Amino acid sequence: MMKFLVSFLVLCLFMSAVHGQSCAGYTFSGNAFFPSCTDLPVLNSFLHWNYNQSSNSVQIAFRHIAASSDRWAAWALNPTGTGMMGAQALVAYQKSDGSMVVYTSPITGYATALQQGALSFPVTDLTASFDRNELIIFATLALGNLSSTLNQLWQEGPLSGDAPRMHSLTGPNMQSMGTLNLLSGTTVTHPASAGAVIDDKQRQRNIHGLLNAVGWGTLIPMGAIIARYLKVFESADPAWFYLHITCQISGYIIGVIGGATGLRLGAQSRGITFYAHRAIGIKDHKYRIYWNVYHHSIGYSIIILSIINIFKGLKILNPDQVWKKAYIGVIGSLGVIAVILEVYTWIVVIYRKKNMQGNGNENLNQEIDTGEV
Repeated sequence: MMKFLVSFLVLCLFMSAVHGQSCAGYTFSGNAFFPSCTDLPVLNSFLHWNYNQSSNSVQIAFRHIAASSDRWAAWALNPTGTGMMGAQALVAYQKSDGSMVVYTSPITGYATALQQGALSFPVTDLTASFDRNELIIFATLALGNLSSTLNQLWQEGPLSGDAPRMHSLTGPNMQSMGTLNLLSGTTVTHPASAGAVIDDKQRQRNIHGLLNAVGWGTLIPMGAIIARYLKVFESADPAWFYLHITCQISGYIIGVIGGATGLRLGAQSRGITFYAHRAIGIKDHKYRIYWNVYHHSIGYSIIILSIINIFKGLKILNPDQVWKKAYIGVIGSLGVIAVILEVYTWIVVIYRKKNMQGNGNENLNQEIDTGEV
């Protein structure tokens, strides 16, 4: 117990130290000096610089703390816009053998693998270091005809086989951009306006997830529950059938619209493919054409595949936990209702069979007594 408390205390102190750090007063090794700096608001990052107004060049040091040796980090300027497209990036990471990799990478698409290439402005003195979970990129940028107010971006993501992979598409990773004034030292973050394309895609992802959760993940299972259990009630006939058809058709239409938004997102994000999520979704849709032929077997398969795929989608979208908990609550409630109705249905079926057998015996006895046998 004491070891646990000590470990927890050390963790708390470490986290508070990370979040409490500031660029002011930081000392670089090798007598490097940067008179200006700013605490970047997300991703545990800081930017230090030394701006030469006469030559319109700037020496920068980008620091990313609480870093891991299996992740990359990057800092970029975008001379043509505020978002990712067109950004001119400096990328660095530590390879599995301990050596450092640092290079320039122009961002020409949203599915970039951060390929090495020349930037739209000269870069010299490009180096990087990784020590005590802190990654630092040093460089000198010749800004040419660019103004002293620049659009900056910074990012971090995972490595796979000593190669950068796609960063997270939610949370702080979508907020790491803003405006940097080299003269005044002021920075302004503007994730909301940082390229309407990113926000529009996030909105499309949310709509895609919501439509599929409602269509395939809720209405279709509800329709199946209604068809299986309500028809045992004589008073529910034929209302159960119309409710069943309403849920299935509504779920199908909403789900197809949700699937269409997913296909559109895939077309707009070439190079980014969630193979299992996409394969289940397309396979699921293909089988629905034969719904009338394989009613029950395919129907239940669709429900299972849809629920699995919705959880895969939630993992990809990574929304607030309340959305995942809400869907778990909905599907869990439907599951509990199905179990209760399943038990009740079997009770009704067994009761009716006994009554039918009893009535059959009574009719036979009556025939014997009247001599009709």
